[in-house]
Amino acid sequence: MAYSFDIPSSKNKLRQMRQFVTDVLNKHNVSDIEVNMMVLAVDEVCANIIIHGHPVDDQSQVRLLIDFKADGIWFKIIDHGNAFDIMSYETPSLEDLIRRKNKGGIGIMLVKKIMDDIQFKTSPSKNTLALYKKVAFTNP
Repeated sequence: MAYSFDIPSSKNKLRQMRQFVTDVLNKHNVSDIEVNMMVLAVDEVCANIIIHGHPVDDQSQVRLLIDFKADGIWFKIIDHGNAFDIMSYETPSLEDLIRRKNKGGIGIMLVKKIMDDIQFKTSPSKNTLALYKKVAFTNP
């Protein structure tokens, strides 16, 4: 079963996206710990896309698709902004971040640790970031 949510390119709308992801995962009896981890990862990616990939523009949208498979969940985030390949980003060490007092860079590190597979595709018309998380679904 697949779910879709369009979020305007605005940081103010991220709360609605987090609630949507939480509600969908809860419908499928995903454990609270896994829900929180996946919401964190998807939120981080969507926030980065909105902040860094889009000009300030109320017309831009980010589409989030959630697709359940037998052994896990795919999250596809589709946008039309500036492309950023999360897989080519070299995550600095935590020590480097602390030493430089850099506030950025931790989110991508978390996404890579939380998710089991990350794929990125770009074309002239759109960017698609796919995140996969293996999940042991619980019974209600």
